[in-house]
Amino acid sequence: MTAASMFPHRISIITGHYGTGKTELAVNLALALAAEGSQVMLADLDIVNPYFRSRERRPLLEQAGVRVISSSQECSDADVPALPAELLTILENREIRGVLDIGGDPVGARVLARFQPKIVLEDYQLICVINANRPEVRAPEDAESYLRAIEATTGLACTGLVNNTHLCGETTPEQIRKGAALAEEVSRRTGIPVLCHVAEERFVPELSDLREPVFPITIKMKKPWEL
Repeated sequence: MTAASMFPHRISIITGHYGTGKTELAVNLALALAAEGSQVMLADLDIVNPYFRSRERRPLLEQAGVRVISSSQECSDADVPALPAELLTILENREIRGVLDIGGDPVGARVLARFQPKIVLEDYQLICVINANRPEVRAPEDAESYLRAIEATTGLACTGLVNNTHLCGETTPEQIRKGAALAEEVSRRTGIPVLCHVAEERFVPELSDLREPVFPITIKMKKPWEL
């Protein structure tokens, strides 16, 4: 399956608790959509104590044809609680596929609240990324509570779940399947469908038994000492 078929809406808003891998998904999704021929803009709106920031991969993204906008244009290491004016381009130009990487808690998600009236008029999906190895959201009831808090803050309805369970370099197919079980239970509790499972390309052949499609990624969000 293509990235566009797994993530069919024009605007993909990606959220998830700290450490779930939402920024990794955002970067890989933007790159995949661009490779498939879409005009893509990636908005780095993670402005509350982010550890991984999609704007750190600006050269890679721009080389692939992805336009990157962020809250801190002049200083890539600063986290300025202000929204770029270019965000309106994503909302108003319907020839563009937008990927929005937003904060990992309700405070971080608040940046979108003022744009809620515009967003609900567009073809959007609010995606909640689940990682069964994050202590704060590894229980179904905690994951549901987190999801509902994001909805309440943004005024947007979550429309899809993505299982991105990993243990960084120690990830195994069994870990991904553990996340699939959690995602299935959260889906049952909320009525929100599981869109896909995220896995490094090397794991994809071993995950053909999963009910939903697997979105293959290559790890882009490494810190300097990991490169």
